[in-house]
Amino acid sequence: MSQALGGLPSIRDDEFARFQALVRREAGIALGAHKKPLLVSRLFPRMRAVGARTFADYHRLVTGPEGGPELVRMLDCICTNETHFFREPAQFRFLEREVIPGWLEGGPRRIRVWSAACSTGEEPYSAAMTLLHHLPPSDFPVEILASDLSTRALEHARRAIWPLEKAEEIPSDYLHAYMLRGKDAQRGNMKAGPEIRRLVSFRRMNLNEEARPAPGLFDLILCRNVLIYFDAETRASVVSRLLGCLRPGGYLFLGHAESLNGSTDRAQTLIPTVYRLNRPR
Repeated sequence: MSQALGGLPSIRDDEFARFQALVRREAGIALGAHKKPLLVSRLFPRMRAVGARTFADYHRLVTGPEGGPELVRMLDCICTNETHFFREPAQFRFLEREVIPGWLEGGPRRIRVWSAACSTGEEPYSAAMTLLHHLPPSDFPVEILASDLSTRALEHARRAIWPLEKAEEIPSDYLHAYMLRGKDAQRGNMKAGPEIRRLVSFRRMNLNEEARPAPGLFDLILCRNVLIYFDAETRASVVSRLLGCLRPGGYLFLGHAESLNGSTDRAQTLIPTVYRLNRPR
């Protein structure tokens, strides 16, 4: 295996092109030419683990008849799982001040939320804390589906354990009500309390696939800082499927660098990055 600077192997242009096509097909993620060093650094540990001497060898492995499990691991390596509690604070303020009061005004019913790229769980548990704090559970039972492409991120999210430093991201009243401080072996960590853990279920899902996440429609979908990794065609397809999973009048929250402007007339902008699906006329 030829070595580039920094001790990492080099990858030929044709090999990189094959991985670009593979990642685009399997995950909808568009890897530009500037992502070549990232691909090399993230795949090299997997290549060593399976004994692949070249990127061509590794590509043959993950695309071969027995390559399914390693393909999942490869996509895990490609995914970027950076996230925070209560990321995009303006959206959570809007949820508290505009969305939830509207639900309360409409009368008791089940509230369904989909965190469509939940990463390590901070997003769905932020939603769980907010909804449980403001909605009486007897009248407004909450279901939150959290999905992600990365099995590694989902395992972290299911454990619902984070370093105690992340407590700084959580409003103090929510922190004291819904988070548990670790003791003994878990000292220095915190864990989501049972009240919010029971609201959240997890599922591995590829947003680039046609399958629906669950039967029925959602009142709120959070799909933040994901569309930026897709090309225009994939982005439009994913947005169409997301909107198709919302009940009329339901809300879609995107990331701070994402927008539906000019791409669809099915939803209206309420504030930047927050959209509501139009009701049938």
